[in-house]
Amino acid sequence: MRYQRFDLNLLSALRALLTERSVTRAAESLYLSQSAMSGILARLRDYFDDPLIVQKGRRMELTPLAEVLVGRVNDLLVMVDATLGSAPGFVPETADRNFVLVASDNSIRILLANVLRDVYREAPNITFEFRHVTGLAYQELEAGDVDFIISPAWHEREGVTSCPLFEDSYRAIVDPELTDIAGRMSLEAYIACRHIVVDSRGIPMFDAWFEQEYPGTRKIQVRVPNFGLLPVMVKGTRSVATLQTRLATQACEQFGLRSVGLGFEPPPFVARLQWHKYRDRDPALIWIREKLIEGARQIG
Repeated sequence: MRYQRFDLNLLSALRALLTERSVTRAAESLYLSQSAMSGILARLRDYFDDPLIVQKGRRMELTPLAEVLVGRVNDLLVMVDATLGSAPGFVPETADRNFVLVASDNSIRILLANVLRDVYREAPNITFEFRHVTGLAYQELEAGDVDFIISPAWHEREGVTSCPLFEDSYRAIVDPELTDIAGRMSLEAYIACRHIVVDSRGIPMFDAWFEQEYPGTRKIQVRVPNFGLLPVMVKGTRSVATLQTRLATQACEQFGLRSVGLGFEPPPFVARLQWHKYRDRDPALIWIREKLIEGARQIG
């Protein structure tokens, strides 16, 4: 299929080249040989009369024209996929579709685990893949490789469609057998504690806010890769960890810890559900969205 001399079959290769900025990686992503991808790049350069990808030092960079094409090519391919891939209806009982969601482990524990139980009662054959939040998440959403992202409102990007899911506050957790901290902790008492936090590369919302408001005041004793490890590390120590209130409640019930209020007011945690604007009318995604929203409503 051609349009004004452009072979539309090359669009996927063009997106891979612009995204990867490497002939080798683009070829691997499309399961092509490097020589085949080099030939495709030559054809694209000829069509656009532009090198598209150029080497600067040790890095490959996009030309100004290629920078303009990145978003447009992504949108075009997602729109085509949404148009051709959408069935006229979605029948949960017989559907066997796979859904990809990007979410933190706390959102999975608080919301998604319960939603899946409800979903499988109606749609036993569909499957899910949960991915951790990374710097590539929105790029994957734009490319159509991810169906939904659940992330804090402050992390939301422009150009996506979204709706609020749930809101939460924060509490500290301590081991009641090793500390007499109870009730509510003042800011001064909180700062005086030794803290266990999630690795700063993930930059959880509370930690980002606290560091901005009170830079360098906390003594960080341990960093862990996910929220699920915080209560494990608090147990048997005099350290403190700060969690969303729902997670803190779960941690206390499971590990015999104590939940302590904060004598200062961090902004509430607001989780939002986000998806690509061109998939707004996909019946299957609409069904999953409604399940997620209903699940969020049930947790309050």
